[in-house]
Amino acid sequence: MMAKNETTPAATGHFVAPAALIGFGEAARAFVSGWAASGMDVAGITAFDIKTDNPASAVAGAKRDDYDNAGIRGTQAIAEALNGAPAVFSLVTADQAFTAAEQAAAVIGSNAFYFDCNSCSPDTKRRSAKIIEAAGGRYVDTAVLAPVHPALHRTPLLLSGPHADDGAALLTTWDMIVDVIAGGVGKASAVKMIRSVMVKGLEALVLECVLAARTAGIDQEVMESLEKTYPGFDWHGRAAYMMERVTTHGIRRAAEMRESAKTVRELGLSGAMTDGTVVWQQAIGDLHLPSGDNDYRHRGDAILAALAETGGK
Repeated sequence: MMAKNETTPAATGHFVAPAALIGFGEAARAFVSGWAASGMDVAGITAFDIKTDNPASAVAGAKRDDYDNAGIRGTQAIAEALNGAPAVFSLVTADQAFTAAEQAAAVIGSNAFYFDCNSCSPDTKRRSAKIIEAAGGRYVDTAVLAPVHPALHRTPLLLSGPHADDGAALLTTWDMIVDVIAGGVGKASAVKMIRSVMVKGLEALVLECVLAARTAGIDQEVMESLEKTYPGFDWHGRAAYMMERVTTHGIRRAAEMRESAKTVRELGLSGAMTDGTVVWQQAIGDLHLPSGDNDYRHRGDAILAALAETGGK
């Protein structure tokens, strides 16, 4: 096991000291791209992503290409990525968030910030905080409140927990948009998880509505009726966008919504609606469809054809 390092973040407008990223998917790439575009030197950033351990050489190679294209240093182990890092951003899938925290706790530098940006229930965040704090790190519950495109590193973040104010001060020097909500770890994630009940739930409803309407041959009539009921919503455009998000990120969204359902149940409610969202997000994500064009009809027909081919409903 690698020895832990004494680290103190430098609050400057550039990465004078390195930062570490656990997970290098869409969100992490967006943050790095935004930092670089704003004039920051990202060469000191390290990253570890489990895809570099994938037995499929194409998958591992593609992730290494992501590192190179971003201008950061990819590593083969989480210990190597976190070595000496004064700030750590955890940006993995919801189902891997606690595992990432466990692995990070074994090697995180003393006094290093641990920004847990993952879409997890408050209970999962509190469990992660406990082990990071016990290891000497400073855990910050971090909620990403909007899609990372097009805002990149300036996507709004909400922080909570005992180190939220200090964490916000650091992130502000990195040109990030940050707010703090009073309360302990779990407060920021509760906002994210309960907000997602609506955001991802609406995606699931749009899917079911559009697919049923296309199958019945009445989608134009349904869309026109919705436009009259909710004028200005742009149902044609928004339906295409929401369906694209599910086809592209359904598996990841399903993992997040399981945490949302867990959050709802922790509050004493059934979570039945959110459980239904999980089913739709997972089913469409499992189809692994290409992104396609921005016409809801074409995307809907592609989904229906794929569902018919796989026997899905």
